[in-house]
Amino acid sequence: MSINLTQAFIQRLNREIAALQQESMSVQKKKEQALSKLKQLQRHTKISASPSDLNNTLSRINKLSKEIAELNSTHPVLLKQLAAKKAALQEQLSKNRTTESPDN
Repeated sequence: MSINLTQAFIQRLNREIAALQQESMSVQKKKEQALSKLKQLQRHTKISASPSDLNNTLSRINKLSKEIAELNSTHPVLLKQLAAKKAALQEQLSKNRTTESPDN
């Protein structure tokens, strides 16, 4: 593989890794915010007096619980993709080093 193609491939992998890391952090932040809001709503249900207010709170709790479950399933997938990209990058870098060594 030519040096230009190899460098382009490495740069693309680095961009993809950065994007996956950013997305992973975003998912983690959303999860933390949803958990915080869920705890707040759970405290609110204890002091809630009216049935309609309680019903609204419980429906919001259910919605947040579903969101948290979705985020919990998304995060490991992102981490697996990130690990695969990092492994591909390391493999490419090691190939690049071995092809450059004979020239020196």
